Amino acid sequence: MSNSKKVPTYWLKISLTSDPLLVEALSDFLEGVTGAGVEIVVDDSLLLTQINAFLEKRNPDESETGQILEQLTGYAREVAEIFGAPVPEITSTVIEEEDWGTTWKEHFKPFAIIPGLVIKPTWEEYRAAGDERVIEMDPGMAFGTGHHATTTLSLELLQGVLPDMAAASVLDVGTGTGILGMAAALFGADRVVGIDNDPEATAAASENVLRNGLEKKMSVASTPLAAVQGPFSIVVANIIHDVLLELSDDLDRLTAPGGKLIVSGILTGEQTETISRHFTDRGLCPERHLHKKEWSALLFAKKSSQ
Repeated sequence: MSNSKKVPTYWLKISLTSDPLLVEALSDFLEGVTGAGVEIVVDDSLLLTQINAFLEKRNPDESETGQILEQLTGYAREVAEIFGAPVPEITSTVIEEEDWGTTWKEHFKPFAIIPGLVIKPTWEEYRAAGDERVIEMDPGMAFGTGHHATTTLSLELLQGVLPDMAAASVLDVGTGTGILGMAAALFGADRVVGIDNDPEATAAASENVLRNGLEKKMSVASTPLAAVQGPFSIVVANIIHDVLLELSDDLDRLTAPGGKLIVSGILTGEQTETISRHFTDRGLCPERHLHKKEWSALLFAKKSSQ
């Protein structure tokens, strides 16, 4: 009989008390940038709203927590200035997992992330209708469920370009749970590689690939982007503005001549303009710009070799 005990999981809980005007922007940021599970509590007066964000972090240290809070505080100040609202109050604490995961599951139901593609959690029944494609997944609280606008926008661009590409290969940078890579395989890509520097993300994505029977088409690895060998017909990176700029050399290098680059995780406005200008200056041609709420996704085409 084993005497080993299960190592407890701890959550970093961040609470923001905010003017209701800022709730949507702050919630999108927390879900899209930090991968947090978000709970919104409206107070009786309707004058303030509390946002609780839960990030799965095993024994988070002060440095890691401080970095997350600094990034969030900076964004909160920006949106407060834009909307002319008070800067939200932000607090944090570390809590041990109890029944949060079970409670959260109650709110994750099958949904059409884009027309023709349904995301279904493992614990729910769903029967595909007609030509619908279904991705079954168990994301865990640490990763996205696909609800975020940047995922939807990236999928719309992928769905638009893949039918015109024969024997397409796709690189999904920062794959997370593997949604974009798995969708690319379902949309017709011959080969998909998903990479992520978070070992928990690669583990979750690998399990989801197997669960959906896509292991012959998609592989998942923790290979650094600089070490990835290409090129690929399509490179998709749904990350954040600053990281996209840092990785731009490799994103360009790994996009095949005549191929496509899809980038998302960027805010509409100045961030979108900066990213568009940066990749255009590198010689890529902007083809499409989609936006939803305050988020954008851009599609670039790389010129064919002369």
